[in-house]
Amino acid sequence: MTMKQPFERAVERHGATVLRVCRAVLGPGADADDAWSETFLAALRAWPELPESTNTEAWLVRVARRKAIDVVRLRARHAIPVDRVPERPSTIGNPGRDDEEVWLAVAALPERQRLAVAYHYLGGLPHAETAALIGGTPDAVRRAAADGIKRLRRVYGADGKQEGATP
Repeated sequence: MTMKQPFERAVERHGATVLRVCRAVLGPGADADDAWSETFLAALRAWPELPESTNTEAWLVRVARRKAIDVVRLRARHAIPVDRVPERPSTIGNPGRDDEEVWLAVAALPERQRLAVAYHYLGGLPHAETAALIGGTPDAVRRAAADGIKRLRRVYGADGKQEGATP
């Protein structure tokens, strides 16, 4: 029967490899160092149950990869600090002052058309899911969405500029 190596020995032997994996995914810096630390904390918790036949280096690399992915996901959920605040707010994905008339036109649509347009075209839901939310059949919701878009096109024309009164 072979004895499993002490955990400290695994850190000494494979720590540099794990750090290279973390830096390859996250770049050099604190995030890679944090992923390295998280890898070995997770490994320490799992160490007593780890079978002796496990390829320790490969196992640690898999753990490091998952910890690095967790950091990438965490980055996507948090604001990134900047040195200077932009001079004006971004309108990407947000209705700005130029879009106010469009949002008023959407708000003026009959309720079923407005909800069908909002859930399907703006929210990306399929007609079947939209139907489950607002009631009715997928075909009825498809019709309501098409009617709402048709009405908006009548107001804004093909070029997107307002042509007449609000719907």
